[in-house]
Amino acid sequence: MTLEDIPAVNRLLKREFEANKAPIIDLVAVQTNDPFRVLLGTILSARTKDACTAAACGRLFQEVTTPADLRAITLERLEKLIYPVGFFRDKARHLKALPQVLDEKFNGVLPQTVEALCELPGVGRKTANLVVALGFDKPAICVDVHVHRITNRLGLVKTKTPFETEMTLRSILPVRYWKTWNSYLVSFGQTRCAPRNPRCTDCPLRPYCPSAQ
Repeated sequence: MTLEDIPAVNRLLKREFEANKAPIIDLVAVQTNDPFRVLLGTILSARTKDACTAAACGRLFQEVTTPADLRAITLERLEKLIYPVGFFRDKARHLKALPQVLDEKFNGVLPQTVEALCELPGVGRKTANLVVALGFDKPAICVDVHVHRITNRLGLVKTKTPFETEMTLRSILPVRYWKTWNSYLVSFGQTRCAPRNPRCTDCPLRPYCPSAQ
């Protein structure tokens, strides 16, 4: 895949995305239109399958929709609501600490930049970028394992870490694709381009993918 192929590949990825179930955080963003709940859902989703994340979000959002709700709820209750997402105890602890950090550093207002969001407990660049893109509808490139794997398989980047992939994509990917790139590639990775045994035979990206060929 070359830089000139990006528009064609993006069109194919969009078609595949629209034909499949959207990733859970996309659904949270559409259903809630709330950056704070996008943040909560993204924190829960780390190293957790979408079905488990969706169930945990459903339980959590019945009791927690604001920082004030997090401040009022007990840590034990948080753990019970989000179990069995991966590392649920660590995530509950991060969520419980979130209101105080928001108050101390940002006057209780959820920040809208990647760098500021990374100052919140349990938030790294992947989570921060996704909140900026899906929560605040601003250009950001979220690089998770799917984006890192697939862009390397396509030969669009040659990187060793998600951070390197993010920085490279920031320099080569037109900004108009930034907000949807993660959603398209996560869906594609979940449905076709798996870590092992990807479905290459009838893949629509096969003409652009040196790994498939």
